[in-house]
Amino acid sequence: MSEVVNVNFKLDSDVKKKMESACADMGLSMSAAFTIFAKKVGRERRIPFEISADPFYSESNIRHLEAILQDITNGKAHFAEHELIEVD
Repeated sequence: MSEVVNVNFKLDSDVKKKMESACADMGLSMSAAFTIFAKKVGRERRIPFEISADPFYSESNIRHLEAILQDITNGKAHFAEHELIEVD
C-alpha cells in the first residue's frame, strides 16, 4: 500500500462550507473529493473540467474600456437617453 501524506492549503471559508455541504450531499468527505480529483488529474494529466478566463478582463477589452474612459474624461463621449427594448 502507498504511503499516505497530508497536503495543506488555504481555502476561503465560504468556499469550504459550500464544498463540505456538496460533498456531504454526495456522501463524500472533502478529503475523498480531493483524492478523486487528484487521481483523475494524475491519470489524465489535465484538469478534468474546463477552466477559462472571463473575456471581460481580456487585454483587448481593458484597452477598449480605457479608451471609452478617456473619451468620457475628455468630454468626447456623448450619451443619449433611449427607450428600453422589451423582448417577448
